Amino acid sequence: MSFDLVLFGGTGDLAWRKLMPALFQAFRHGTLPEGGRIIGVGRDQLSHEQYRTLMHERFNNVDLAKRPSEEEFARFAQLIQFVRMDLSKPDDYVALAATLRERNANTVVMYVATAPSLFTIVCEQLGAAGLNTANTRIVLEKPLGHDLASNRAINKTVCKVFGEKQVFRIDHYLGKPAVQNLFALRFGNALFEPLWRREHIANIQITIAEELGVETRGAFYETTGALRDMVQNHALQLLCAIAMEPPINAHADAIRDEKLKVLRSLKPWTAESLGQDVIRGQYAAGSIMGSAVPGYREELGVNPESHTETFVALRTEISNWRWAGVPFYIRTGKRLAGRDARIVVNFRPTPHAIFNSQIGASNSLVINLQPKDGLELHLLAQGTSHRRQQQALSPVQLDLDFDKRFGSGRVGAYERLLLDVIDGRLNLFVRSDEQEEAWRWVEPILQHWKNDAQGPRPYAAGTWGPSASSAMIARDGYCWSEES
Repeated sequence: MSFDLVLFGGTGDLAWRKLMPALFQAFRHGTLPEGGRIIGVGRDQLSHEQYRTLMHERFNNVDLAKRPSEEEFARFAQLIQFVRMDLSKPDDYVALAATLRERNANTVVMYVATAPSLFTIVCEQLGAAGLNTANTRIVLEKPLGHDLASNRAINKTVCKVFGEKQVFRIDHYLGKPAVQNLFALRFGNALFEPLWRREHIANIQITIAEELGVETRGAFYETTGALRDMVQNHALQLLCAIAMEPPINAHADAIRDEKLKVLRSLKPWTAESLGQDVIRGQYAAGSIMGSAVPGYREELGVNPESHTETFVALRTEISNWRWAGVPFYIRTGKRLAGRDARIVVNFRPTPHAIFNSQIGASNSLVINLQPKDGLELHLLAQGTSHRRQQQALSPVQLDLDFDKRFGSGRVGAYERLLLDVIDGRLNLFVRSDEQEEAWRWVEPILQHWKNDAQGPRPYAAGTWGPSASSAMIARDGYCWSEES
């Protein structure tokens, strides 16, 4: 199957950090369909060879195991071309159309890795140039808008040019192997489904923590913040994966229908819950791995009096029969104590204790997303001590490390998603109504913060965020997983 993948923003950060390495890994693994062409698009005046050289240099910054040898890159580079474009000029799209007609590939993928403000311009110009044919697919990166109204406006424009089944709204967390195995765990095994409900689960925690600060993205982050950057998309998609009902089949719309039901069942915000159950923070100067780091307001491109949040913790519930009364906690932030993305399902204790055990000890299932990738099942077991004393239980765990079990050459998130786009599989992509529902749910938080003069709570870099986050979960008698 021949394909053309047109990468708008082809000289940008996402292209060289994620997309090109992912495409190379697919090429290395032999899963990238033959007859492909990768066309980088940018404003720079570059020849094909200069663009290839630029990409080759930037491959030196990816993980060592993912770097190509000279011979590998030489073969991969034969797929790569460059087209100079000013995305605001219609004539440049006409020239792009002429380039694509040279081959008339079976599939054309338009990957829009640009600022969101350019999404509507690119889509309108693609339509005007006749580049929205039935064999074309368009990929849109997050964030898709900055609130509900802007998200609707973008989707309205996109859907005037492309059919819904041509639009691939990407959330790379859905491509992570551990999330794929979460679906397999839930819907491919009989073990957990009878326990996957309010009678047996005490609470569920979703953490996406980063050690890094905003780095060179201060100006971008000032207009985004942690709620838009992580909660509205990544965290809510993980919540849907953990809480959705079993779909009737594995088809894309069946899966996305069930995720939409979860989003529509999220408990509405009230003035009281917005004040008590949503915590925002902003990192101050501190220490990461023994090295001093500046606070957010000292970062390049950041307003010295900024109220932009770099940390969010919140509590919510899902108002349906399966989950009524079970608290879901979401926490995400930058410059935290570790790089850790995980989902923790905490089960209720046994109804009648006949053994001694540590206070608060119970069973839990941990789905690790990064940096470790796998599943842990935390159980209680009796030790082998010869001392005659009251029987006591201690925590033990069954640990499934996906890298050890399935090999470190497993398909990465962007590699998996890019191959799905080329093949036309929509299962792991977000539908427009899902996106709108997620924006509808977070919008009251944005409005509350807009009217709140207090601003985010400061926390020292290298900690787990403001103490109010721990106080919030402690009101329910629980603690965050790393504090247990």
